[in-house]
Amino acid sequence: MAVVVGGILLLRLHAFIALILGAFIVAAFTPDSSLADAGPRVAAALGKTAGKIGILIAMAAVIGKCLLESGAADRIVRSALKLVTDRLAPLAFMGSGFLLGVPVYFDTLFYLLVPLAKSTGLRHPSEYGRYIMGTIAGGTMAHSLVPPTPGPLLVAEELGVDIGTMMIAGCMVGAFTCVIGYVYAKLINRRNPIPLRDSADVSLNELKLQSEVVEGKLPPLWLSVLPILLPVILIGGNSILGALVKGASPGSAVLLIPESIIWFFRTFGEKNLALIISAGVSLLILVRRKSGSIRDQGSAVGSALASGGVIILITAAGGAFGGVLQQTGISERIGTLAMDHQIGLIPLAFFLTALIRTAQGSATVAMITTVGIIGGITRPDQLGFHPVYLALAIGCGSKPFPWMNDSGFWIIGKMSGMTEKETFRAFSYMISLMALGGLILLMFASKVWPGV
Repeated sequence: MAVVVGGILLLRLHAFIALILGAFIVAAFTPDSSLADAGPRVAAALGKTAGKIGILIAMAAVIGKCLLESGAADRIVRSALKLVTDRLAPLAFMGSGFLLGVPVYFDTLFYLLVPLAKSTGLRHPSEYGRYIMGTIAGGTMAHSLVPPTPGPLLVAEELGVDIGTMMIAGCMVGAFTCVIGYVYAKLINRRNPIPLRDSADVSLNELKLQSEVVEGKLPPLWLSVLPILLPVILIGGNSILGALVKGASPGSAVLLIPESIIWFFRTFGEKNLALIISAGVSLLILVRRKSGSIRDQGSAVGSALASGGVIILITAAGGAFGGVLQQTGISERIGTLAMDHQIGLIPLAFFLTALIRTAQGSATVAMITTVGIIGGITRPDQLGFHPVYLALAIGCGSKPFPWMNDSGFWIIGKMSGMTEKETFRAFSYMISLMALGGLILLMFASKVWPGV
């Protein structure tokens, strides 16, 4: 942890380099190990993680890029704003942020929604702060709780949590925390409204032009949301049907489900195939909008895969770091300490992730570092509850406390025209409070409904 956090924070190393260096150091000093076999062990752990998440992250990057380029993301936001009154417009921004935050990285998501928040704020200047905070609340929670974004995806894989279960549970916890964020935004904006100011950014003009596109040129709503909902339906349906069939007793109504339906979800609900199908649909939407061929969209797909490739490398390096950490027996030691000192594993996972997040700034790096440390304690009989609670605690723990070492802090502040003090109040304090609300919910739910 000292090598990873210190390398990123003090030496300004790239996250991939810091994680790989940390993995090699841990592997070299593991008992009953030697420096000679450190390389093969790290490489094996990295390859294992990349095999789990590589296709998913690459396809999620393609989906996000195609949604932006085709105008489908813009259609989703505009449609959400039409469904609600001006008074509930912050709720529309929050819902759009959460929905788009599943396939689209948070930085890109914020670039997309800020111009729309500003244009809406011109009509209602006193509510501009709520539009910004609503966008932040929705997008940031989806980023850490709902796969296929890299952090929750890797955490679910490492803890043995079914991807469909993680999606459904992540959406439920995310919805609860977003309610907290919505209430906070309303109270804070009433006391300290954020004025609408000019803010210069290179990519802002392009997104403004996109937001001014005539609605008739945008894809229809049903087609726009299809790439997002399709993997959720397929993967979630596979998980739900699998659990029902597995737990069904002879003669129960569950067994009357047609075999063809079970086969369909079992086949197309496989996570990699579901994301590939969704990426194909999003690419067809882009081709339809650009009036060309799939070949003509190579640059958009190429740039998406380039950015996704970096995320895959960082996430795989995090998996390698976690893999060699588990070989040291640290997970068992933490489990013993937790029992000896009556420390619950859910709050332990939360505060450990929060500590790493605050120290080095990246929510994803904090999540993959923490899951590497505690990943060996995943069996329900050890935990006393379903490991999805632990996975979501890590996700919530990656929220507190963003400050100057977090790139998102500066993106939000500069793009929205807020001062540093306003950014702390509208971003850092809000999502930290949301994260604590999520922790309380998880601790309560794990007692009432452990799911073992």
